[in-house]
Amino acid sequence: MLRRRKLKSKQDIAQMRVAGLVNWEAHRLAKSLFRPGATTRQVDAAVEAYFVQQQVTPLFKGVPGRVPFPAVCCMSVNEAIVHGIPDDRPLASGDIVSIDTGNRKDGWCADSAITHPIGEVRPEVQRLLDVTRDTLALAIDLLATSRKWSQVAAEMATFVRSAGFTVVEGFVGHGIGRQMHEDPQVPNYVSPELLSHGDFPIEEGLVIAVEPMVNLGTNNVRFRRDHWTVDTKDRKPSAHFEHTIAITSRGPEVLTAGPDGELWLED
Repeated sequence: MLRRRKLKSKQDIAQMRVAGLVNWEAHRLAKSLFRPGATTRQVDAAVEAYFVQQQVTPLFKGVPGRVPFPAVCCMSVNEAIVHGIPDDRPLASGDIVSIDTGNRKDGWCADSAITHPIGEVRPEVQRLLDVTRDTLALAIDLLATSRKWSQVAAEMATFVRSAGFTVVEGFVGHGIGRQMHEDPQVPNYVSPELLSHGDFPIEEGLVIAVEPMVNLGTNNVRFRRDHWTVDTKDRKPSAHFEHTIAITSRGPEVLTAGPDGELWLED
């Protein structure tokens, strides 16, 4: 049985686009602050102040867990894959930091993530970032022509593995709308579960957060004692890119893109 989906109207998608533009500007602000010597806590505070200014609700702060998530952004540095907690350690040249954030504006959500190099990074780490970003770009392109998500997921996984990297399998993308996490689950790989009962059609009104997470080494993970941060087990770097994407009558529309449709901040 297919997972239940909450299809969105054109008006719903238009409202989600407004939230998506707020997220774009939050990421643009964060990028301007990331440099050697900056801290992830400083960047998180700036994004929180921006959200207050825009009168939006941050999606991450206070999310329930063994301890509530304490920040508006997940800041995952180097071997941290996802859910990193901002802290006061100064970033150094050669680090990478994945920032994942989301907001709710007028009842509708947007969610996106980017991995940034700090200063000059090793060539294999830059390639990791490039491949992860290109995996998301591939998924966006495939959403225009694919009938089911499994077709997209298979191509994403093949692309990552052919580059010599590994796909994170313990964490996946998700449907999104009035809530940050809605059905369906959106994996970046094909599993028996996806093929047996988790697959879903690519159809008008579908809105999903697609978020490839790619590791330089193993895809095995470990959890830190902070109850949130997920690291690579071999402590090698991990990258994470994410966009909120709607399927419309014209094809896929990236709701967290820039005002002129820019997918990436340097465009």
